[in-house]
Amino acid sequence: MKKTIYTILFLCSAFMFSQEKKNDTVDAVVPKEIQEVILKSQRKKQFADKAVYTFDKEALDRARYAKDLLSTLPELQLNPVENTITSTKGGTTLFLINGIEATDMQIRSVAPTEVVKVEYYDIPPARWATRADTVVNILTKSTETGYVFGADVSTALNTGFVNGSAYANYTKGKNNFGLEYSLNVRDYDDRRVNSIYDYQLNGKHYRSDENRKDHFGYTFQNVALRYTRLVPDDYAFQAKLNMDIFSRFSKGVGQSAFTEDNLKEEHSMFKNNGSDYVIPKLDLYYSKKMGEKDELSINIVGSHYTTNTTETAKEWIVGSGLSVYDNDMVLKAKQTSLVGELAHVHDFTAGKLSSGYRISRSSISNDLNNLSGSSQYSVNYLEQYFYTEFSGKVNKFSYRIGAGLTNIHNKSAENTFDEWTFTPKVILAYQIKGNQNLRFTASYNPVSPWSNALSSNVVQLAPNIVQRGNPFLKSQQVFSNNLNYSFNNKYFDFNAGLFYRYTNRVINQYYVQDEVLNGYALTYENGKNAQRYGVQLTGSYKPFGNSLLVIKAVITPTSETVRTSKEALIKNNYLGNYFSLSSEYKSFSVQYQFNIPVYSLSGAFLNTNENQNNIFLSYKHKNWTFSTGMYWIGMPSEYKTKSLPESLVDYKVHTQIMNNKSMFVVGLSYDFSKGKKTEIQRKLNNETAPAATF
Repeated sequence: MKKTIYTILFLCSAFMFSQEKKNDTVDAVVPKEIQEVILKSQRKKQFADKAVYTFDKEALDRARYAKDLLSTLPELQLNPVENTITSTKGGTTLFLINGIEATDMQIRSVAPTEVVKVEYYDIPPARWATRADTVVNILTKSTETGYVFGADVSTALNTGFVNGSAYANYTKGKNNFGLEYSLNVRDYDDRRVNSIYDYQLNGKHYRSDENRKDHFGYTFQNVALRYTRLVPDDYAFQAKLNMDIFSRFSKGVGQSAFTEDNLKEEHSMFKNNGSDYVIPKLDLYYSKKMGEKDELSINIVGSHYTTNTTETAKEWIVGSGLSVYDNDMVLKAKQTSLVGELAHVHDFTAGKLSSGYRISRSSISNDLNNLSGSSQYSVNYLEQYFYTEFSGKVNKFSYRIGAGLTNIHNKSAENTFDEWTFTPKVILAYQIKGNQNLRFTASYNPVSPWSNALSSNVVQLAPNIVQRGNPFLKSQQVFSNNLNYSFNNKYFDFNAGLFYRYTNRVINQYYVQDEVLNGYALTYENGKNAQRYGVQLTGSYKPFGNSLLVIKAVITPTSETVRTSKEALIKNNYLGNYFSLSSEYKSFSVQYQFNIPVYSLSGAFLNTNENQNNIFLSYKHKNWTFSTGMYWIGMPSEYKTKSLPESLVDYKVHTQIMNNKSMFVVGLSYDFSKGKKTEIQRKLNNETAPAATF
């Protein structure tokens, strides 16, 4: 019956998008995926799966580096705290330079005058579709000799907040060398957490009202060394050695008012936890031209490292000192990850055919001591992905049709999950006018459970409450449909989209009775399904037709439901939003951004997104840039979670980082370039699995 329903839904989708199509570029007779020449006067060009942006001389002269250009796109926004670019629609964003995966500092190392255009893929091609929701590709000019280097630092004056980085690139002939270093430090001593657990157990009513103050922080460092050799129209080779160094800590003390029916007790507690890892990663890439119409590429990425995670928590009755619970967890996880991909591209007269195969494997050996005792166990995650897609264009209609086959094989000590899934994708587009387009996309793909959800670990959260993973989880199956309309001119860049997402076997976090510990456990299940649908309106408005004033807005009315394994229906509606005002005049720039936090579903919980109320300014003088800003003006950063009425445990938590309140930050950067780097048009970009910490 399920297969019949999926078939009917897919056929209905095919009927819908057969009436709504869109175009790549003007009126070319021969279909092409990329229009190589874009008129200087046209800032945006809408394609079937992407928008292509060019920049006028004024914008290029004003920007410090390519990253400044990205922040002007209506679909992208600057996170001033992390100093990173993110997509307004959320999800994972992958950045490329001429097709090769790029870090934030690599984007900084590109001088604005080198940027030819920027491709914004809101519908990623097959080779990236399983890794990212959005892909941004910066296409640059290239010469044979040049060097570039720079450094920047920003810090808060009244709390532990530091972002710093340095980079250097040198090109000589067909060879390019690159070196990067980045540092992010957070050290906050005033995080306040209020959490409430309210539940019935064994005929009694329990309530735990906990107030805790934490000192927490983290240090993240990244070092990268790259070598590239490019022989034009022949081959490209790149070797990259990357090192991620991470450590975090949290030390908290607090009090709790604990009641059992009419009996009330005052409790004290402490909760400490931390983790650290050092990830060395080797990334090898090679591509070879085979005649004028074929290219073969191979990519291998490997890493091996150990993650150490500890958690110590204790709660006791004030006065008597009698222990309520004593939690001590130590996890040492040795992880080996390997990703390999082989891809082939062939250009036909009618379009382009891309095909490939990717395999990724992660093996984790766990040495665990926790509430359940000591154990040693291993888990293995294997995913294979075969894909092929053809893209082309006929008059004002353009299309991309793809088909894939995905195998997920997860094996733990308790369970083995193995499943093959057919993963089709269809994109059709129609150019209404030169600046108006309609697009429709439909796709179906599996999503594997994350390592924390599959973990066998157990930790204590509160009296009678623990958290555990579920090794028996199955993958989610996601069916997505999107219909988008875009319009742009000198003053407006507007996008409107209808979206519908159906998830079968949705992974849902919820409370269950724990017979072993005679309490409740927060764990994971495969629910029946989930649905999410709504409208997303994004865009920017320039009242004067330039960057003197730019108004950006994202408004997303959304409805979402989750049906649990016990057929309970959970519903939620919200109005997602984000707004920003920016102005650029000569060497000065200022931006203000804010939002109104809303609750959205996360399993059987409702979580708010992070609040924003930030202003930042910068002044550029030759190669120097001076910046300052205030984040979370008049408020701390805060995060709220609450359970739903269907939950066995009524749970609420409110977290505020008081150190962030009206946080004043100053920064200084220096960027210098001479000549231009040689970049390669890399076809494959992969990443090994993240560290397992739960």
